[in-house]
Amino acid sequence: METVEAFVGWLDGLLWGVPMLVALSTVGVFLMIGLRFIPLRKIPAAFALIRKPSAGAGDISSFQALMTALAATVGTGNIAGVATAIFLGGPGALFYMWLIALVGMATKYAEAVCAIAYREVDANGDHVGGPMYYIKNGVGKTYPALAAVLAPAFAIFTALAGFGIGNGVQANTVAHALDVNFGVPVMWSGLFMMVAVGLVLIGGIRRIGEVAGALVPAMIVLYMGAAIIILIINAAAIPDALALVFRHAFEPAAATGGFAGATVAAAMRFGIARGVFSNEAGLGSAPIAHAAAKTNDPVQQGLIGMLGTFIDTLIVCTLTGMVILTSGHWDGGATGAELTSEAFSATFSYGNTIVAIALSLFAFTTLLGWSYYGERAVAYLFGTKGIMPYRIIWVLAIPVGAMTSLDFMWLLADALNAMMAIPNLIALVILAPGVFELTRNYFATGGLTAGD
Repeated sequence: METVEAFVGWLDGLLWGVPMLVALSTVGVFLMIGLRFIPLRKIPAAFALIRKPSAGAGDISSFQALMTALAATVGTGNIAGVATAIFLGGPGALFYMWLIALVGMATKYAEAVCAIAYREVDANGDHVGGPMYYIKNGVGKTYPALAAVLAPAFAIFTALAGFGIGNGVQANTVAHALDVNFGVPVMWSGLFMMVAVGLVLIGGIRRIGEVAGALVPAMIVLYMGAAIIILIINAAAIPDALALVFRHAFEPAAATGGFAGATVAAAMRFGIARGVFSNEAGLGSAPIAHAAAKTNDPVQQGLIGMLGTFIDTLIVCTLTGMVILTSGHWDGGATGAELTSEAFSATFSYGNTIVAIALSLFAFTTLLGWSYYGERAVAYLFGTKGIMPYRIIWVLAIPVGAMTSLDFMWLLADALNAMMAIPNLIALVILAPGVFELTRNYFATGGLTAGD
């Protein structure tokens, strides 16, 4: 096992080196400029769209598609991931999470546009899409040989990545949080999650959409409410916390207390890596959910899709990071969910309970969302007959992930994320001119007025 962990650690360091950070950032900036900053200018209009009834072909409403995507993205990355980024990269890591989220909105927009533009209907009559389909149907028109490699590669990486980012990390973090805070044995937590997830998966994407549509908004509001109350109480510490973020984004953070210190390079690496882990912009996961939306308009779904990154990182992750920094516990030596629990408990007597409950809800929905991503990848490779076996393996893997080393699971998740991102980013660059044209035509014909 030590040899495997060492290899995954080496691979993770290689994949998340300078080339990947540059690729994610460059593609996001390229798309943002090509879109004339529409993802930033149209945020209010995008929120208005999710309140409108869905119309068009599809299986779930546009709102449910966004909630399913958020179910998969709002997970332990928003609680444990932010804390890990600060522990490893210092307060400056939060700055780089913000940066990758801003450009990631353009990436997520382009992903959702392509998801609708190139989706298909499978043998069961379900609308399916995502990078494997827009690579096959979009990239394949111009570069068939390249598409023949990239599409199945993405599907394979997604099917495997689900067991890291969407299964093992989620189950592991929840099980250990419940063990520490409530004394619930890790095995029992794993078994309970296994049963609960299995019951939802029986209903497929429609059941997942219904559960996500009801649960995700409630859990985000509850967690945000607690965090906002803490920040109101700690308002006097907010200016100093922000100063730490901006100062250590550009200069090393010295060792202090239980904090080992961090370079600017570490702040960049862990801020971007944990930011992408949380919001998944560039990974190609969210467009799999958006492809099932009841709409015939790729641009509208793109506008709705980009809100996933905005909500996940610029709101939820920011609140977590600011609670940690204003609590005075960020340099105490704790990391992951333990650090976030300490930060909440510094203000609330039952802060650890709040974090444990939030973790459980976040991780449960992430297990649901990523199960769908994985089964769609398997269906692309083997047809719809592969869905049920994948669901069974997925459910059985939950208690195994709950009892596996957390450090190893984080490394594995990071490595698999990068492997997913590579074919997806290549496809987005190739398909970008089409995304730009669709967007220009939409606004030129009055899709949304300039003031929207």
